[in-house]
Amino acid sequence: MNELRIIIGMLRELFSLPGLVVVVPLATAAWLSFVTDARRGAWINAGAATLAFLLACALPWEPTTGTLLLVEPLAAHMAILTSFIGMSTAWFSRDYIAVEATEGRLDPMRLRDYHALFQTYLGFMLLALLSNNVPGTWGSIEAATIASVLVVGLPRTAAAVEASWKQLLICGVGISMAFFGTTLLYLAAVPVLGSGLPAMSWSQLPAAAPAFPAAMLNLAFVFMLLGYGTKAGLVPLHAWMPDAHAEGPTPVSAVLSGSILNVALFVILRLRGLLDANPDAIAPGPPIMALGLASVLLASFSLWPRRDVKRFFAFSTIEQSGVAAFAFGLGGAAATFAGLLHLTLHTLTKAAVFQCVGRAVQLKGGQNFTDIGGLLVRHRALGLTLAAGIVAVAGLPPFGLFASEFLVLLATVRELPWLVAPLALGLVVGGWALAMRLISLCLGPPTPDRGAAPGWIALVPAWVHLAVVLVLGLAMPGRVAAWFAAIAEAAP
Repeated sequence: MNELRIIIGMLRELFSLPGLVVVVPLATAAWLSFVTDARRGAWINAGAATLAFLLACALPWEPTTGTLLLVEPLAAHMAILTSFIGMSTAWFSRDYIAVEATEGRLDPMRLRDYHALFQTYLGFMLLALLSNNVPGTWGSIEAATIASVLVVGLPRTAAAVEASWKQLLICGVGISMAFFGTTLLYLAAVPVLGSGLPAMSWSQLPAAAPAFPAAMLNLAFVFMLLGYGTKAGLVPLHAWMPDAHAEGPTPVSAVLSGSILNVALFVILRLRGLLDANPDAIAPGPPIMALGLASVLLASFSLWPRRDVKRFFAFSTIEQSGVAAFAFGLGGAAATFAGLLHLTLHTLTKAAVFQCVGRAVQLKGGQNFTDIGGLLVRHRALGLTLAAGIVAVAGLPPFGLFASEFLVLLATVRELPWLVAPLALGLVVGGWALAMRLISLCLGPPTPDRGAAPGWIALVPAWVHLAVVLVLGLAMPGRVAAWFAAIAEAAP
């Protein structure tokens, strides 16, 4: 009888506002699997993603602590960000994927698969963020990973299939380690919380964490850090990401940079809180900072020899993920504020960059730097938008990433000044590489066009992203700053 009440309670949660944020994309995915008309499917995909975003925007006013779902400020913020990227990418891909199919780079019969998998991916990412169950978070991320693997392989070229298999194998190893760590975390919680759902609840673990067996908690943290670090693209677990970005449809790159990495860092931040609460556990900050700093340094130097434009920006994503991880590892309200701000701004910026890159690849018919050049000369709107996105990713003013990187460096000066030099070196080398690629992509003589130039309406999603990043860089509204500060204070 008790189990039946729990199940009924979970079903009721699915029909609450937080539940609808998850149910809408998953139900739409099931619907789209039966929609054979590609144009109709594209509109349904964009409409459902928009509805999910609008519902997510109400989450801060609907805090929830249920058996199935947990809505607190950090989860609400991440859900809003993820659904916003899903919405803008769905509108961007509405005609982008159709052009890919028309020009023969994507089988038109697979457009239905793309739309259904897109909503599946979005729904499980939102479920991972809002789940109040540790294994539920793990299972949601695994389901989203499988959906992204299938999307990466949709072009059915040898390189795309190889990239999807590489992502499946590497992320499969990572998620297996995360599963083992999840099991260990449950075993550590059982002596304190008892068996069953309480020992798997994110909302109950922090208060009970001080009494967990330290050895078991430490081992769980190591496996979960490595497992979710794979999803976050942290070195040395990053090898799947450049291939997935380079070979999959460009909209996949936009959502991969703005969702699965963020969800993995979100889980790592929660894990840090559990270990911080236990006086006998290892300090979680140093290993998180080590992975983050290694990612910044390796990725920044790896940018220089890259010749494939999408692979280049994939390494840039690894670098920026490392910056956020480093800030979360540093700990404290100031560093967490900086890391959360950086993660948010990078997500918005990189989605805009990949949307512009996708348009440029279609326009020029190739994705090597030798195929794309002189965009400002012949296609001023696209060239200016891409140039603004690259300037923003490079951490240059007036865009917000300049402020977030400065805040991360400032927090490092206060806490561990001897790490400022290597962190600054990675940021400078990465920013320099981005500036050089801006010159080759946007300036100089134009390369031949092999496709239709995008109209200004096609660039609206990218402009919206960059406008938000610009406003937060020039003059962050007081309420937005207070929102970030409140999350940072409450975060582990």
